[in-house]
Amino acid sequence: MNISSLTVWHQLVITSILLLPISSALAAADLYTTGEPKFSNYTDELFAQKTLPEETNSTSRSKQETVTTSSVKREKSGFTLAIWQPGANISEVIARISIKGKHGNKYYQERFLGDYRYKIKQKAKFVKGFKLGDRIVVRLYDTKNRFIGYTEFACLPDHTAVNLILSANPTEYQVVRVFYGVDDNEDSIVDNNTTAYDYFTQVSNQKVTFLESSENINITQYQAAGFSKVASTSVYPASFSEGDFALVGKSISTFSSNLAKALTVAPGSLVKLNEIKPNSSFELSQLLSKYRPVGVAKDIQTSFSDISKDYWAKDYIAELAAMEIIGGFPDGSFRPNAPVTRAEFAALLQKVFIKSKVRQAIAFRDVPNRHWAYDAIRETYEMGFFTILGSRNFNPTQKLSRLDVLITLAKGLNYKSTGSTAKILSIYNDASSIKSEHRDFIAAITENGVVVNYPNIKLLNSKKVATRAEVCALLYRAMVSAGEVADFASKYTIKPTLTKDNQE
Repeated sequence: MNISSLTVWHQLVITSILLLPISSALAAADLYTTGEPKFSNYTDELFAQKTLPEETNSTSRSKQETVTTSSVKREKSGFTLAIWQPGANISEVIARISIKGKHGNKYYQERFLGDYRYKIKQKAKFVKGFKLGDRIVVRLYDTKNRFIGYTEFACLPDHTAVNLILSANPTEYQVVRVFYGVDDNEDSIVDNNTTAYDYFTQVSNQKVTFLESSENINITQYQAAGFSKVASTSVYPASFSEGDFALVGKSISTFSSNLAKALTVAPGSLVKLNEIKPNSSFELSQLLSKYRPVGVAKDIQTSFSDISKDYWAKDYIAELAAMEIIGGFPDGSFRPNAPVTRAEFAALLQKVFIKSKVRQAIAFRDVPNRHWAYDAIRETYEMGFFTILGSRNFNPTQKLSRLDVLITLAKGLNYKSTGSTAKILSIYNDASSIKSEHRDFIAAITENGVVVNYPNIKLLNSKKVATRAEVCALLYRAMVSAGEVADFASKYTIKPTLTKDNQE
């Protein structure tokens, strides 16, 4: 397997995103409640080997300094979406929801998350796997499938309450008001004393404009009882008003040539409409899996001739493919059982992870500067990946064992264990085969939920040659551990339960 067969792997860099404080005076009486703001720190950024889709022509910014971070918990990630129309001109609306996964100042290509039939004033939750900065796109249609509105909002650190407010006659006046903010207790009301965002989008000729103010808006129809007075100047998240993907004051196309098939057809014609009911809730991983065949950009392949529907690593492989992190071969196969060499793994790590350099590069004797993986090997070693013992040889063509992959990830990503190493490793029937110098690292990566054992969950099989499928599974689990991607349930993932008995 050469580097071309690995296709596109994204690079992970870490950067902080800041939200600007905004006055809480914009809050609506029944859309706001009391509560302390809880803005957690979120740090991540993915860069593709090829340029990710651009939405503006603004000048690219220089890369920020990168640092390593510990795992980010996403138990309360997600949002509640409610749709209102004070003018009560229509009783139902269809919301087409999609996601642009956020990674630094870039985004993955838009993915379809379903069509939803809302009665006015209804709400639904979308949970588990969304993260700070993800952009959610909502295209609105009436019950005759006429396009009546478009907007985007950014997920916040905690659960987000989002309200879309339609005009009195949305078929003719295609302006949508967006009001949202943190909803820490998930009661569908924006918490008091937190940042609130309030802005308008206007559709015209298949383009949407993110308005800078309400100056030319007929605001009376958006100021019914229970909603705050419309501010003269719109309030946007910082990422909407600055940077490469700023939207404020700009007009963008509501449709593009490479959109997923499900985003280009009439609602209900390709997939069944989801009826919103009281307490409706939808999990991100289930939506990604359900709509993957029709929900990714048209130039992306997510299924392969040698990956069956019930293949143990199907979701890990398909999701990495959907994100354009990995792909198959020209014949349509993926070759899941092919081995991975040290040079190939270095190339993957270089494209997936960017972190601060922790040591000086080594001039490896067996990696001349003309070697195809020279830069990858040099850079990943500087980042702390790979252990070199004795000679200055890297052994680029050596096939990796599962132990090699696990130790490389555990050391490079600085995994730590909080429990008893012996107790954690007791999960494995072959724990005695783990050498003493490796035990703490294997315990740490196990505790962080990265280890996947197929076909026997109780066997680590550390000496087994690592396959493409296993490398995909372990890399995806590492991304799950860091809060980067939605989790997919697998009976082969080790999930140790720590109790008082197995703590140090």
